[in-house]
Amino acid sequence: MKTIARGAEAIIELEGSSVIKSRIPKSYRLKQLDDRLRSTRTKREANILEKLAKISFPSPRLKKIDEKHAKLDMDFIDGEKVRDMLEQSDYLKICSEIGRKIALMHNNDIIHGDLTTSNMIWHKKGKKFEVYFVDFGLSFLSERIEDRAVDLHLFRQALESKHYRIWEKAYKSALDGYKSEAKKAEEILKRLEIVERRGRYKQGS
Repeated sequence: MKTIARGAEAIIELEGSSVIKSRIPKSYRLKQLDDRLRSTRTKREANILEKLAKISFPSPRLKKIDEKHAKLDMDFIDGEKVRDMLEQSDYLKICSEIGRKIALMHNNDIIHGDLTTSNMIWHKKGKKFEVYFVDFGLSFLSERIEDRAVDLHLFRQALESKHYRIWEKAYKSALDGYKSEAKKAEEILKRLEIVERRGRYKQGS
């Protein structure tokens, strides 16, 4: 197996057409607690992936789960990270697509929790390219307007940090795409304004 990513929480390895995600044991936690936490988080991520598959969302398909060892076996999504190609492309069109897909997740009560262009893959499907979303390790189910607004705010912060030359136009395009598809869009975007004001207040304090 080839290691393709290593984070604080998990190791991602490539084996053929599969990605194996293994949550790393934490020695500073009691083993019984650590085993339970890693197993619970692995099961939650698997449930999210299964829900995404049911709505035909462009994301990895779950092949197998090993709760005991906190491992997931998923499809490998080949392609370039959106982070690396966004500014050399028709970024307004791509961000509009991203916004619509975030809306589709939110319409199904799925909160991604880590919406960055590093967690989006520009994948060729047939003759067309499409944005696929990956890494649902921080995802959860929620009907709360606040959680949807925070998800969007995190995406804004990611754009502002990684794509500072284009982030304002890119973010506006994403929000326009989001508004076109999201249920309760008006309510969510009003809450988003509050979340963003709160963020600016914290930065200034």
